Order: sequence, then C-alpha cells, then structure tokens
Amino acid sequence: MSVAVAEREALLGAVERALRLGKKRRFKQSVDLIVVLKDVDPKSPEGRLREIVFLPHRPRKEPRICVVAEGDMAIKARELGVPVYGRSDLQEMRGNRKLAKKVAQQCDWVLIRVDLMGLAGGVLGPALGPRGKAPTPVPPNADIAQLVERYKSAVWVRTRNQPQVMCRVGTEDMSPEEIADNIESVLNVIASKLGRQKIGKVLVKKTMGIPVQVPL
Repeated sequence: MSVAVAEREALLGAVERALRLGKKRRFKQSVDLIVVLKDVDPKSPEGRLREIVFLPHRPRKEPRICVVAEGDMAIKARELGVPVYGRSDLQEMRGNRKLAKKVAQQCDWVLIRVDLMGLAGGVLGPALGPRGKAPTPVPPNADIAQLVERYKSAVWVRTRNQPQVMCRVGTEDMSPEEIADNIESVLNVIASKLGRQKIGKVLVKKTMGIPVQVPL
C-alpha cells in the first residue's frame, strides 16, 4: 500500500469515527478541523497564515453572504435573495454602530464593489475585524451571482494568537469522502504556505462532538 493511500484511509477512518461519536443533537452539526502547528510563531511574518480556501464540496450549512453594491450589481444580488447594502445604508451605519455590528453578526462574507471599499472599510471594518471577518473587494464588472455561489464554499484558513488553524470543513450529513476531500484541500494550503513539516497534529470533530486525531 502506498503512503498516499494509507494516509487517505487513515483520514477517512478518523472522519468516520468523529461522525459516530457524540450524541445526536436537534440541529445540524458542523464538522470542524483543528490543525496544531509546530515550530511556528503566529506573530511573525513567516508564521502568519491568512488564506481563503474554496472547498471542493460545499457544506450543507451554507455561510451567510452579503453584498455591498449599487446599480446593476445590487439589483442582481437582490434577485439572488442575499442581503444588499448601498451607499446610503453605509452612511446611515456611520452614525449608528449598532447597525454595523448587526451586519457583522449576520454576514459571514461581505462582498463589496471596489468603488465602495473605502466607505465600507471605514464603517464595517471595526465591526468585522473583531469577529475574524474581512470585507472582500469585487470588481465592478464581476458576475456577482457566480461570486456568491463560489463563496458559499469558502472558509478562512488562518492563524491568530496561537499556532493553530481551526475551520469548518463540512456538516454531519455529508459523506466521509466529501469531508476528507475538504480536509485535504485545507492541509494542502497550509503545507504550501508553511511546509508540511510544520503540521504537528490534526484533529476532526463535530460541533458538540469529541475530537478525533488523524494519524499523520
């Protein structure tokens, strides 16, 4: 058996066990990945990781996406049924921090047309930053429908104050194979940025479940 096949089987086994462990809940649990790094200082430029990863299999529990735009882009975004905020909304939020915080709480991703980035960054940035979110610039001629669909599979892969990465890689109603594919996508990004030797420990768990270590 090749090393790649053995690693894949070990990963699948850990995912299957994580899905089995823990009591059933009345809500759909997410499946979370925890990667503990070794010999990495997250406060140094070399150890800082901040990447958006588009998972190959979209979690059934989709992130909430909001759009800040005007004109045709705003019209098309509203047709998609996502929350849309325009220039007047941002100006209103400037004098009302509660409104800005409400947007930050409700939106996992905020896609902003580039010409509104300056205003949106100043208004929403202070509310998004503490929640680990960031405004995402969008070109004026971008296909907003395509972008909204794409960001439904997006996750942040980043370090903060600790040498570890935590992100959602699926939901409990997905197949172990789909979740394993998503985990491999995240691990490949970490390895490409920091080096595979920096990955010390990998664990997978449901929201309310017991962490299961993936043999490396």
